[in-house]
Amino acid sequence: MALVPYDENVLPALSKLHQTSAEFNLANHRIRLSQDWKRLGVAAVVWDAAVVLCMFLEMGNVDLKEKKTIELGAGTGLVGIVAALLGANVTITDRESALEFLTANVRENIPPSQQEAVQVSELTWGENLDLYPSGSFDLILGADIVYLEETFPALLQTLEHLSSENTVVLLSCRIRYERDERFLMELRQRFSVQEVHYDSQKDIHIYRAVKNRTNSEL
Repeated sequence: MALVPYDENVLPALSKLHQTSAEFNLANHRIRLSQDWKRLGVAAVVWDAAVVLCMFLEMGNVDLKEKKTIELGAGTGLVGIVAALLGANVTITDRESALEFLTANVRENIPPSQQEAVQVSELTWGENLDLYPSGSFDLILGADIVYLEETFPALLQTLEHLSSENTVVLLSCRIRYERDERFLMELRQRFSVQEVHYDSQKDIHIYRAVKNRTNSEL
């Protein structure tokens, strides 16, 4: 959901979000992503949480080789692209309005030999979840998707649907407000949650969550 664009003169430190592209050296590749704040808002810019999660994956903290992976709220697609470059079979998802933009970034940055390991798909949290087999993913990735309280119930429902007791969920986020803490409290009622990384420079936390066995058997 797009936010009201800020005034660049008021917040010059955030002016990078208005740039039309962003470049990164990750997973032994130079990745160049288009950005489009004015058209798609927060869905079309790269946030620090995505970069930190990519670096965490790049360090080998997670076995990605041929793992069935899904990224939620992918935005520019950076996390899913890096996961694919590191060997995962990735479904990169976002709302329908962002798919054309997302698909273009994926095509631009995934080598032809790896294109078959990546698909872009529409997923609005809490809706049409039957299109995704329950508990069918090894790994679920989400970067900076914990920020709108009204989306929390649908996000939790989606995480539960996609997870089995063997699925690992990695959420990368900045804890800004009490509502973010409340989300973690609700997540802990359904999943076993631990913080596995903290980037003090960017103030980004990465949480690892595994569905409680009692919930996965309901």
